[in-house]
Amino acid sequence: MKNKQRIMINLTKQKFILFLSALVFVACSQQSKETENTMEEPVETVAPEYVGEEVSYSTDSVTMNGYIAYDKADTAKRPGILVVHEWWGHNDYSRQRADMLAELGYVALAVDMYGDGKEAAHPQDAMKFSSSVMSNIDEAKARFTKALEQLKANPMVDPEQIGAIGYCFGGSVVLTMANSGMDLDAVVAFHSGVQLPVMPEAGKLKAKVLVCNGADDPFVSPESVEAFKAAMDASGAQYKYVAYEGAVHAFTSKGADSLGAKFELPLKYNEAADKASWDEMKMMFSSVFN
Repeated sequence: MKNKQRIMINLTKQKFILFLSALVFVACSQQSKETENTMEEPVETVAPEYVGEEVSYSTDSVTMNGYIAYDKADTAKRPGILVVHEWWGHNDYSRQRADMLAELGYVALAVDMYGDGKEAAHPQDAMKFSSSVMSNIDEAKARFTKALEQLKANPMVDPEQIGAIGYCFGGSVVLTMANSGMDLDAVVAFHSGVQLPVMPEAGKLKAKVLVCNGADDPFVSPESVEAFKAAMDASGAQYKYVAYEGAVHAFTSKGADSLGAKFELPLKYNEAADKASWDEMKMMFSSVFN
């Protein structure tokens, strides 16, 4: 009798184990199907392909040799940014900045404001070239306008989203063009003079403005800064003026130290100010081009 009971108990245990195994199998199968159904298809990513190309454009009096940088793999329209060079002319530095903007997702055109790709080898030449542009504001506008048209016509550029940045002389140029009422959404000036041939006026300045200067730049007087801020306030402009402590002129350029030593000029690279000002630019562009 006891043997029969043991047999019955063992059979019951076996059935129970088989029953549990079946439940686990069904549950696992169902979970596997749910996982398969909920798995998303992998998203294909296209590796960026940054390129830089020579471009030429002309006014009635001069041919300008620019440089445009962009991500060739990106087929979407995107904001365009003009890059205006230092008083040394359209050199590798302005092109490097165009490349950096391309890596941020913009189409960037490094502008030639002197014409024929001229570069200055000496400060006297730089002063002569820059003065010839800024003393003839109509010609300066014509050259800048042609660069603007060249950028807007690019098939990768959204012509409704245009900005401009400039260094030293170039900073004064982009501020002057914005004050003249050019069709710009945002401008950024780095170590730039702010005593400009065209000052801001209410209703004329459309762009949002950022100025990043060295607090110890001897080329930018405190009086000119106060006059600039007063004019911007009176015009109702959206602007931000940042002065970096310990930074002097040309603080964004790694070649500033050697040029300063060569020509006995107060030029010096400042890594902290360089990075901080570039981050300020990125934040401003992100807020404007969203």
